[in-house]
Amino acid sequence: MIRRSLRGWLLAAVAAPLAVPLAAQDTTRTPEGVRIGIEYRPGVRPSVVVLPGPGLDSARAILSRDLDYSDRFEVITLGPRDTTGVVNPGGRALDYALFRTLGASYAVELAPDGPGAAVRLHDITAGALRREQRFTLPAQFDVNFRLAVHRLADEVVRWITGTPGYAGSRILFLEDRRLYRVDSDGGGVTVVTPPGEEVLSPAWSPDGRRIVYTRFGRGTGSLVLQSVATGEKTVVTGTTALLNITPTFSPDGRLVAFARSGEDGTDIFTADASQNCCVQRLTVGRYSDNLSPTFAPDGRRLAFVSTRAGAPQIYVMAADGTDQELLAPFDYGVTGSSNAPEWSPDGASVVFHRDVNGAPQVFVLDVASRRVRQLTSSGRNEDPSWAPDGRHLAFVSDRSGRRQLWVIDMVTGRIRQLTFQGQARLPAWSRRLSDPVPTQP
Repeated sequence: MIRRSLRGWLLAAVAAPLAVPLAAQDTTRTPEGVRIGIEYRPGVRPSVVVLPGPGLDSARAILSRDLDYSDRFEVITLGPRDTTGVVNPGGRALDYALFRTLGASYAVELAPDGPGAAVRLHDITAGALRREQRFTLPAQFDVNFRLAVHRLADEVVRWITGTPGYAGSRILFLEDRRLYRVDSDGGGVTVVTPPGEEVLSPAWSPDGRRIVYTRFGRGTGSLVLQSVATGEKTVVTGTTALLNITPTFSPDGRLVAFARSGEDGTDIFTADASQNCCVQRLTVGRYSDNLSPTFAPDGRRLAFVSTRAGAPQIYVMAADGTDQELLAPFDYGVTGSSNAPEWSPDGASVVFHRDVNGAPQVFVLDVASRRVRQLTSSGRNEDPSWAPDGRHLAFVSDRSGRRQLWVIDMVTGRIRQLTFQGQARLPAWSRRLSDPVPTQP
């Protein structure tokens, strides 16, 4: 749909809840999720078991779930009979032969160790202890406990595969006009903005220390920078007038690119977020809309949405606004509007949603070849956002009957539901986080 008045459309979207039609379900289901349209050979992933033990039950549950959701392993669940004789009285000796009969490739052991845990990775095939490290964990009731365990899980993934997992990250999303965040496993849902404050378009800084979003007030939308640790807010200079939306950080965190809507259309600007100054214009719309910028990881290019040729489509330009061209090819009469692009962490792909038969679906574009691949088909699926591992995506879908966050693994095709309450919108996935997070405001 071509939006003649982007300002009016956005204000209406904030002022009233969206209608949510019921959607058909995917036809292929497994107990772990839904697999669609991506080739996958089961049985080729290593099998991992998290060993039982005294204490740290919550940490073990989170770790086991994170290993499962990484989609890099087959996680073995032990039954009561399987646990007999798992750990010998010596504490570290393991019956490797027993676990070979269970089909395990690796076993992860968590043991209380002062204010934390000793984590041991056993190579079942080699019959040896492969890695051991101590991790400091906050108390279970501490707001940072879950994130600490998620980081631990990412390290275990790295020990086995050579690259870390994505568990130690969070997703921002909107619900009832307020901003929330959620852990990568769907737990730890926390409200970020206070009641009565209407917001839109959240985005993370590359280091996870700040977020930026649009805050509405008196018919305008200003950009707000907010500290994750303290909650302190700063309005971006030059964004207190008109409607400023779809902000995103540059890879070095210095710039914020965003779209500004005026009487002549919508155009993309940048502001220096480090100095809070220096607004510069990158596009000249001439009664068209240019919005939703997203930086390539090297900071040299921006993908964005433009209506210059009619329906919204995905374009690309240099970071200074030059060399603008169509990025994602489309077929007139077959697919419709394209929106919400986001560049992948490795720079090889851009994900976005595109209308197909009147419903948005998630697509991924290979930047080098310009080939486009459809990832979803059931219900309405939109607003995708990359996980830090570059293989998982969060997106909004109404396939369960209401708009919720879902996660898809690009390699296996597995889909899982992340949120289950309210009506979710506009997810934004962080990079791996390392700093403490504040309590609920």
